[in-house]
Formats: sequence, structure tokens, C-alpha cells
Amino acid sequence: MQPITPETRKKQTRILGMSTFAFTVCFAVWTIFSIIGLKIKQELGLNDTEFGILIATPVLTGSLSRIFLGIWTDQYGGRLVFTLVMLATSVAVWLLASVESYPWFLVAALGVGLAGGSFAVGIAFVSRWYDARQQGTALGIFGMGNVGAAVTNFGAPYLVVALGWEDTAKAYSVILFVTALVFWFLTEEDPVTAARKREGKKAPAAFMQLEPLKKLQVWRFALYYFFVFGGFVALALWLPRFYQGSYGLDIKTAGMLAAAYALPGSIFRALGGWLSDKFGARKVMYWTFIGSLVCLFFLSYPKTDYVVHGVRGPIHFTLATPLWLCVTLTVALGFFMSLGKAAVYKHIPVYYPGHVGAVGGLVGMIGGLGGFFLPIVFGASNDLIGVWTSCFMVLFGITAISLIWMHLAIRRMEMAAMAEELKKLPELPEMAAMHHLKITPDEGKQERYP
Repeated sequence: MQPITPETRKKQTRILGMSTFAFTVCFAVWTIFSIIGLKIKQELGLNDTEFGILIATPVLTGSLSRIFLGIWTDQYGGRLVFTLVMLATSVAVWLLASVESYPWFLVAALGVGLAGGSFAVGIAFVSRWYDARQQGTALGIFGMGNVGAAVTNFGAPYLVVALGWEDTAKAYSVILFVTALVFWFLTEEDPVTAARKREGKKAPAAFMQLEPLKKLQVWRFALYYFFVFGGFVALALWLPRFYQGSYGLDIKTAGMLAAAYALPGSIFRALGGWLSDKFGARKVMYWTFIGSLVCLFFLSYPKTDYVVHGVRGPIHFTLATPLWLCVTLTVALGFFMSLGKAAVYKHIPVYYPGHVGAVGGLVGMIGGLGGFFLPIVFGASNDLIGVWTSCFMVLFGITAISLIWMHLAIRRMEMAAMAEELKKLPELPEMAAMHHLKITPDEGKQERYP
């Protein structure tokens, strides 16, 4: 890593700023179906399951592409790979405007989804410009590019009304193409790739980059990201439909309220990175899961009519989440998710510094797959169960499983680290005084009485 001189600091700032801007544009393109998909649904007469598949298809490509894009970034450098991804995606988005049948919409959506793979590229590219003490904050700032979902949810409805969805897609294509050119000319090779090229070293083989994926810990990180990122993308795509159906809102209002959820889910990612650097990523993950569970518990409760047989006859009342409270809870949920997204990726450069692209790509891929499968599950839940809040019920279950697994894994690691000390404890802790031991509440530590 280069010494931190004023010139280096300036260069880092430029690279981080351009990477974040490019990722914001990519993310806005990646979630474009959350808005234009509503018009396509009306034109083709799709049910909720078909609509869920349509808006989730770009997420599939963006997810599956992350692992090999991450490996290519480790091999060839993020500047080249990031630029090529944006150029290829801009072509796919332009061609989207000429599609007419549902199967071809799905095919076009696969091409649009390449924009989502830019995340794995950017994570590896940015992390190489910063040391371990600053990576959490830097990657958190880069991850703020998720605000692209809010940009689409807020701005695309107005473009669709003014231009139609076809010209909206073309406008997105042109913006992405220009962004690719600007990114190429205003950035440079990362220090690791540049040094390797100067020394004439070969890029690491792909199979060596995949070696850490054998570890269960990597897959546990991936499950966390399945919720904090996959759930975020899924809700950013689904909320316009939820608000339209559950509260009868028009497309502009539904889009703005969905943007209100996506905005804190993006901009506070930098805060999550800073908190992870200061207090530790593990603690931030506890805050994320517990806070999310509280929000999802109340969001999951469907509108319900009750009849109580009282003394003077039946008493009728209704429990329902008013729109203002629903919006408030989704904003809070987006905030907690933003902290978790940064905390997950704080782990990767620390545990796997030489494999950030591959490990980050896998974790990003699994998280992205959450963004693919969950909208389909949400749509199927609507069709099969018929309850609008079923999407939040699904997320509540995933969050609970993630929290339990994380806590058990942490306790198992603590027990393994304290194995020798635990052997000194009596079989029954309440008999500790008889053995001249004092048990302190600090993570099971024990001290002998003097």
C-alpha cells in the first residue's frame, strides 16, 4: 500500500468518489423494473407471480455474475472490468425498449442485470486503495451507491409518465454509457494490480481465488447478506406494488414512498462502515438483526377485524397499520439493513485480504440471489396466501434464522477460545463459592478469590 501522503489521499478520494457514482448509476439501472415493470404488467396482464419473476430476473444475472466478475477483478483490475460491465449493460438496456413479449422481456432483463455485478468489482477495486483501518468506512461509502434504487423509485415514475417506459429505458442506457466513459478517464489502476503489472507477475489462478469458499464462515456471511442486501433489493423492487395494492396509491406516490425506504437503506451504509471500524462488525450485526426483527414484527401484522363477545353484545374493532406507520417502519428497516450491509463487508478484507474479489463476489452473489428469489416468493405469497403483509412475514423468518445462527456461532467460538478456563469451573455454577471462584458477567470470565 502506498504511503498516505496528501497526493495519495487526494487520489483515494477521487477513486472512491468515481466508484461510488458509477455504482449508483449501475444500481439505478439494476432496479429499473421496479417502475417500468408496473407498466409492463398492465400491458401484458401479468399476475403477481409473473410480475415477481420479471422484476427479479435482472437480480439473477447481477447475482450470479458477481463471483466471476470478482475473480476477474482480482486478475485484471477493477478499472477495466468495471468499465466493460457498464458498457455491456448500456447496450442491453437500450435493446430492452424494442421487446414486446413476456419471454423476451425476461431475456432482456438478464442483460440488464449485469449492472448488479458491478458491486463485486467495486468492492475489490476500492478496498485496494485503503488499509484495514479505513476499509470499513471506505466500503461503506462505496456501498451508498445503493441509493440508486431510491433514484429510480423517485425519478423513474416521472420519466415514465412524461416519456413512456420505452424512452425511459433508452435514457437510462445513455446515462450508463456516458458514466462508463467518465469512469475510465477519471480513474486509474489500483496499486495492487499496477504493482503486479510492473513486476511482470501473472494474475492469480481462478481456482486459487476460490479456495476460501470451502470455509463455512464465508457461507454464514453470505446468509447475513442474503437478508441485509437481498432483502433490501427485494423490498425496493416490491414496495411500489405493495403500496399500490395494499393502500391503493398511484404509481408516483408508491414510487416516492418506496424511495423513502431505499434512501436510508443506502446513505447510512457509510455510517455502518464507520461503526464497524469503531465498535466491531459483530456488534453492528447484532444491532441490525434485532432492530430489523422489531420492525418486521409490526409490519407483518395484517389488517384484521375482531369480534369480541362482550357483556352487552358483540364488540367490533379493527387492527391495521396506518400508512404513516408503515412508511416509518420501512424507513427504520432500511436504516438497520444499511448498517448490516457495511458490517458484513467489513469482515471480508480482514479475514481474506488476498481474496476480496472471490469471497466478496460469493457473498454478493448469495445476497443478490436473495434479491432474485424473494420478489418471486413475495408474489407467490400474495397469490397463494392472499395477505399483503406476507412479504414482511418471510423476511421476519429469515432474520430470525440469521440471528440465531450468528449467535450460536459466536458462542461456539467463545467457548472454544475459553476451553481451558472453562475446565476450571465446577459442574454447577452456583457452587462456585465452594471452589473459591467468583463468576463475573463479562463473557463468562472467572477470577479466583484472594
